[in-house]
Amino acid sequence: MIVSVIGLGLIGGSIALDLKQRGFASKIIGVDNNPMHAHQAKKLGLTDEIQDLKTAVESSHLVILAIPVNACIKAMPQIMDMVDQQIVTDLGSTKEQLIESIADHPKRKQYVPAHPMAGTEFSGPKAAHAGLFDGKCSIICNPEDSDKDAVNMITDMFHTLQMRCVYMDAEVHDRQAAYVSHLSHISAFALSITVLQKEKKDKHIFELASGGFDSTVRLAKSSAEMWTPIFNQNKKNLSKVLQKYIDTLQEFKDKIEADDLAGVDNLIHEANDISRVLDEKERNEAETIKKAKKKRRA
Repeated sequence: MIVSVIGLGLIGGSIALDLKQRGFASKIIGVDNNPMHAHQAKKLGLTDEIQDLKTAVESSHLVILAIPVNACIKAMPQIMDMVDQQIVTDLGSTKEQLIESIADHPKRKQYVPAHPMAGTEFSGPKAAHAGLFDGKCSIICNPEDSDKDAVNMITDMFHTLQMRCVYMDAEVHDRQAAYVSHLSHISAFALSITVLQKEKKDKHIFELASGGFDSTVRLAKSSAEMWTPIFNQNKKNLSKVLQKYIDTLQEFKDKIEADDLAGVDNLIHEANDISRVLDEKERNEAETIKKAKKKRRA
């Protein structure tokens, strides 16, 4: 299995590393329009070699796009024009517009839209590391529109990464991603801006910051190159989600200003139920890793 990875940052570099180390790929070809990133990826051992896009696609059995979603929309039709029997997948955080961009392409069935729900706030080849995807969930969108063998290959790929797969409609994916991924990044960006504006007048404010603040704003270190296109492509869903978030913030504000302590208590207790969801998520991740390791040993 020869795999080409287009985009050698955190996600592309990490998937390249694990697919080679875990035996899914016999060879990894890297492609990146940033020469420095390409050089770093080769030096770090993320890829076996670096090639131009056309050569990489033609040399591969599987092509993985791990580039910003706006770049993916531009590149996908071009890549689909290049493929013969190759399977193509992407790892982007939005799906509807990308799928629509090649809906009528004659090779559409060789494309499997996917989104592994994993990542960090860091970017670039140096951020890539083994085990990034272990235990996490990967979404495969509109599998009925892809060739069955292509879907099976991508499913096997994610199982090699010790991920569990969920299959859903692209519209549902984008709506749910707005809640659990995109909103959290905007929240981190907004909180950071608010505190940084205060820091201009009160230089010692960050001396008061502790672990809670650090974990809340961690995502604010994420790159605009990646997230601005995501917000743009998912604005239909994100606008609705943001309004609900603003309404909840307003509810906190109103109850605090009115000294409605019981009301604030109720909001906090309602929020505390998130521990149930996170505990279940943690159990699912542990079980996914356990099953994946058992399958590999077998």
